[in-house]
Amino acid sequence: MTSTTHRETQIVADPDVPLVRIIREFDAPPEKVYRAHVDPELVARWMGPKDLQVRIESWDCRTGGSWRFVNIAGGEEYAFRGCFHEVRPNELIVQTFTWEGMPDGVALEKLSFEVLGNGRTRLTTTSLVDSFEGRDGFLASGMEVGVNEGYEKLDDLLARS
Repeated sequence: MTSTTHRETQIVADPDVPLVRIIREFDAPPEKVYRAHVDPELVARWMGPKDLQVRIESWDCRTGGSWRFVNIAGGEEYAFRGCFHEVRPNELIVQTFTWEGMPDGVALEKLSFEVLGNGRTRLTTTSLVDSFEGRDGFLASGMEVGVNEGYEKLDDLLARS
């Protein structure tokens, strides 16, 4: 299953492994795209759908660090947390991702920042979960809207910086 929308964002469900791959190119060098993923003030400005607010509660972006943020929409709050397993500046972030509403559903995520030349970057994110049901639930959750709208906000942020 593959879908391509807004600025060539690809969201691909692997047929053999409970994994989702998201691929997106940005008109900015890797150091800028990377910084937007590790600086909590910047993360809060672009992550997720346009109709929600992000409150960063903790953000220690280093190998062995951890993070927690809360999405706020329509008076409701949804908390997420994880650990940074490996952080290599401008190159790689490996982290866990858990929605606190389903604390047993932990995804292992890998974000790779690839130099394309001419000041462009390809970001490839893979999210591995423990079952195909979990992966399909992740896809059915509306995450595509959050990914696409978040990346549109990130485009604007990168263009302004």
